[in-house]
Amino acid sequence: MDFPIFHLDFFGDRLMIAVIAILHVLINHGLAVGLVPIVLCMEIKGLKDPTWDRLAYKILTVAFIITTTVGALTGVGIWFSSSLINPYSIGSLIRVFYGAWFVEWTVFVTEVILIMIYYLTWKKKHKTEAHQLVGKSYHVLTGYALAIFSWVTMAIIVAILGFMMDPGNWNNDRTFLSGFTNPIYVPQLTFRTFLALTTGGAVALCLTMFFTDKNSEIRKKSVRFLSKWIFAFIPFTLIAGFWYYLVIPEGMLKNMSVAVGTQQFQNYYEILRQVLMYSLGGVLLIVGFAFLYPRFTPPKWAFFIPVLLMFGLLGYFERVREFIRKPYVIGGYMYSNTFRVEDYPLLQRDGILKHSAFVSTKEVTAHNQYEAGKNVFLIACSRCHTTGGVNSLVEKFDNMYGNTGKPWGASAMKAYISNMHLSRYYMPPFPGNEKELDALIVYLKGIQFNSAPAEGVQNTGLELGTAKDQSLTSNP
Repeated sequence: MDFPIFHLDFFGDRLMIAVIAILHVLINHGLAVGLVPIVLCMEIKGLKDPTWDRLAYKILTVAFIITTTVGALTGVGIWFSSSLINPYSIGSLIRVFYGAWFVEWTVFVTEVILIMIYYLTWKKKHKTEAHQLVGKSYHVLTGYALAIFSWVTMAIIVAILGFMMDPGNWNNDRTFLSGFTNPIYVPQLTFRTFLALTTGGAVALCLTMFFTDKNSEIRKKSVRFLSKWIFAFIPFTLIAGFWYYLVIPEGMLKNMSVAVGTQQFQNYYEILRQVLMYSLGGVLLIVGFAFLYPRFTPPKWAFFIPVLLMFGLLGYFERVREFIRKPYVIGGYMYSNTFRVEDYPLLQRDGILKHSAFVSTKEVTAHNQYEAGKNVFLIACSRCHTTGGVNSLVEKFDNMYGNTGKPWGASAMKAYISNMHLSRYYMPPFPGNEKELDALIVYLKGIQFNSAPAEGVQNTGLELGTAKDQSLTSNP
């Protein structure tokens, strides 16, 4: 481990990434990829009917403000948080997809420039009506470019997300092309595209109810248009979702249902199908009513329901996608603890402390077991677990032992951790040697009744060198 360990011992490292990433996906899919084409269509309609143009501008204003603030910040936040928490995985992905990420960043910067131009020049006035029409035509072309660049950004990132789940032949030939064209790429991209377009329709419909008067002609026309838009893309979303489901590696699905002690997770994909059906069904119900009775629609707040259903579906989809790829962060190549599969024989022989630069104990002795165990926890466990916060190991072992208040048994803990990957598929094998496993157990038993937080380098500072005081006690 050549990087110091950043760790949030209450909130949890993976939860920080998840919150930032899911928020970014909601904005990217719902307001950039999905909403911009709708605004563009409305603007084209506005060439003949100015009421469409005014409505499109109001909807774009919401998208512009959110995407250029929260959307941009969460996009950078994904890089920042991932680099803090999983520097090895980000480093590996950059090496494999350097060219793709260079293109993506170029496309992203272009997308930002385009949305600035598209929004800020919307109301630009020209001297004559002919010049105004020409200027508006060029503005529409900017909208086309913005829609395309928004989608291309997603298309590149989805290739990397698919690679993290199933690298395909890359584990054998290690080429950029095999990594980019992984088996999950096209189905997942298709699903995300139609899901984004459906979500964009729900967002636009909700905003339309607030930006138009109840009895206005534009309300009737826009509700009909957006209802047709949603009706058109929901079937494709369902078909693409089923296609995506079919290409998920069989091992991920089989292990989900047979893993011992994971009943709370074994039906995730069955639940995902139900969430997909119920969410889209709920959207169809409300949109169908609006289509049939555009002037006698439900209260405005009711149109938040389709938006929340679509956002909930997007968020749940992201949660499941992250979970099922475990125990890997890059399928078959790197475990979620950031150790490469090929390095395990060396680490299990020598230990992980010996090969870690920023630790206070380079080896386990009879006098430093607690401190060494804490280092082992930070290196091997803290990417997913905390000591007393979200996904707490203390809570996990309490649940295993029935929360009796009695001290945990060291031998039972050792047997469990040694074989946890056999009973819980999403757990990687323990990466260290036997001494480090014993030290980890000493540390965990030490925090059972004294949950002192395992602080990351942001709190403790750097410990560079061989070892700290070897006379450290084995008790907390």
